[in-house]
Amino acid sequence: MTDKLVYTKNIYNGSREELVEKVQAALSDKRFQHVLRVEEMAIKLADQWQVDKELASITALTHDYAKERSDIDFLNKISEKKLDTDLNNWGNNVWHGVVGAEMIKDELDINHEDILNAIRQHTTGGVNMTKLSQVLYMADYIEEARDFPGVDEVRALAFKDLAASVGWQTAHTLAYLVGKQVKIYPGTLLTYNAWSVK
Repeated sequence: MTDKLVYTKNIYNGSREELVEKVQAALSDKRFQHVLRVEEMAIKLADQWQVDKELASITALTHDYAKERSDIDFLNKISEKKLDTDLNNWGNNVWHGVVGAEMIKDELDINHEDILNAIRQHTTGGVNMTKLSQVLYMADYIEEARDFPGVDEVRALAFKDLAASVGWQTAHTLAYLVGKQVKIYPGTLLTYNAWSVK
């Protein structure tokens, strides 16, 4: 299904196949296979929620583009782009989305703000999330290889009530992080307050 998608909107200056090649070159095979599964799920969700499939494809293919970069690459990009200096206190889980969007913009010449914002938000969420952001956030969480308690429930929910599934994911992620007693990125708490509270 995904490999038949033809890009026509000039968001990425090349074909889907060319974008796949660039992403593959930046990632380990394990991470690349995850990216392809996220694209497949994102397109299914896009179909369900009337989101443009080309946007969903490009967003999903590039969401982990920077995932395997070195810490120094991220720290240099934070400085170069004059991003919030608090980002220096976090790590790859936050950086590969928030800072990775800047690498995608610079290296892949993708400037579509909805795509870049969805990538920025794909691990931390956001108070204001477009349908595209919600689709990526959920596709990354429920792609076919994911296996955790409740995954079938939240997969079904994502196709029935997208916003509710965003709230479900955020609440469960927060509970997991609290259980591990690790630092929680402030943006994740804001996402919880916006999407998970009844």
